[in-house]
Amino acid sequence: MSSSDSSARIGKWFAGLAWIFLLVVLYLWFGDLLQKQENPNQSVASYQQDGRAVVELKQNRSGHYVANGAINGQQVTFMLDTGATQVAIPQTLAAELGLARGNPVIVRTANGTARAYTTTINELRLGDIRLHDIAGTIVPGYQSEQILLGMSALKTLEFTQQNRVLTIYQ
Repeated sequence: MSSSDSSARIGKWFAGLAWIFLLVVLYLWFGDLLQKQENPNQSVASYQQDGRAVVELKQNRSGHYVANGAINGQQVTFMLDTGATQVAIPQTLAAELGLARGNPVIVRTANGTARAYTTTINELRLGDIRLHDIAGTIVPGYQSEQILLGMSALKTLEFTQQNRVLTIYQ
């Protein structure tokens, strides 16, 4: 084997590795870009105005308001849903958050009726907004990484929508 054959083989390996590296970088970059389009509120814009907490959320590309927040001090992702009676939490996520399952209840979902369990959220946080003792439901069949932020939390807040931005006041 001549040295030019070995150099050519090494060159092909480096070219292959360079392509793999480039594809990994593009995958990570586009994955991050898609994540930001799904949740443009990963860092929630929040401030105080006239003694009230104000949060501004941008609409995602699907027209929903998705935002990072916290339940009992643990980071979660919310999707605001004014059509949901209560805060709806997937069972797997509720277990990670340490939420206790209470009484069984029947809930209506987009897919029909389902069995769920009552729970109480000690503290729910969205930017500077903090809510305490919020009623929620743990939904075993709900397969999502997002928590539906329903009216049991939203009813105590004021909000306005303008130019794809939802402004929430507490």
